[in-house]
Amino acid sequence: QVQLVESGGGLVQAGGSLRLSCAASGRTFSNYDMGWFRQAPGKEREFVAAISRSGGDSYYADSAKGRFTISRDNAGNTVYLQMASLKPEDTAVYYCAANVGLWVPKLRYQYDYWGQGTQVTVSS
Repeated sequence: QVQLVESGGGLVQAGGSLRLSCAASGRTFSNYDMGWFRQAPGKEREFVAAISRSGGDSYYADSAKGRFTISRDNAGNTVYLQMASLKPEDTAVYYCAANVGLWVPKLRYQYDYWGQGTQVTVSS
């Protein structure tokens, strides 16, 4: 089992930046593919970005391409989501998730472990 704790959320103006972190503990971090998802009020949880165990492959939702960057530090057991050019529609609770088995990056039901989420609010 792995425990995930997100941090770095907050209130930011449109056009601003934030870096989210997700610290993992419990098992060997490099055994997990990692993803970021978000959920806005009244909406389903949606894929944002994902990164493979080695960090060599990354994937992005169309809404995140060119603005968000996912990265990981396996030695530090942390995955990051650098967000720039933020828009009000990016407002959501952001969750990190870990996958241990077969991995389709954008499918949330394939992820085995989830953090508690961190709120990101972008004001216009």
